[in-house]
Amino acid sequence: MNNANNKVDILQLKNVTKTFEDGKKAVRNMSLNIKKGEFVTLLGPSGCGKTTTLRLIAGFEMPDEGGGQILFNGEDITRLPPYKRALNTVFQRYALFPHLNVYNNVAFGLKMKFVPDAEYVDKNGDTVQTFRKLTKEEISVKVKNALKMVDLEDYGHRNVNSLSGGQMQRVAIARALVNEPEILLLDEPLGALDLKMR
Repeated sequence: MNNANNKVDILQLKNVTKTFEDGKKAVRNMSLNIKKGEFVTLLGPSGCGKTTTLRLIAGFEMPDEGGGQILFNGEDITRLPPYKRALNTVFQRYALFPHLNVYNNVAFGLKMKFVPDAEYVDKNGDTVQTFRKLTKEEISVKVKNALKMVDLEDYGHRNVNSLSGGQMQRVAIARALVNEPEILLLDEPLGALDLKMR
């Protein structure tokens, strides 16, 4: 018996449509169910809507009005901004911050992140969860582990503009992985890497 069939859908696209200002439909009535733990690849010719679909899931594009729904763990996230979605994206063009070194590019999301801290019961008997920011030490450990994963552990101090295309792509992958997202969206993330590094 296949265990994947027993898993809950983590991501659902229901009849999603995206039309650009020039009238071109980039995504037309697309439905897709992805289960937790699945690895899904979108294949097709250039211009068929693969990147637009990823941008819709990430929240960088919005479907047409009445153009379907995007659900994450059953919750409608169709109009939710990107920073409120529990996913990370590695873009084809890396989207690194040129004014930050490798370490700070990878650490950026961690510095913004809040994690559960403590719970207490308020005067009404409700359980309240408090949150805190990660410590510098916690961030350092996570960044070093992420850089080691992409074989760049000695590059933290380097300016991103001094890196090769493949190295920049690996920094972008480390930056996405370090936040431990529930969903990781990759838009041709291995294009600048040689076969051995892939």
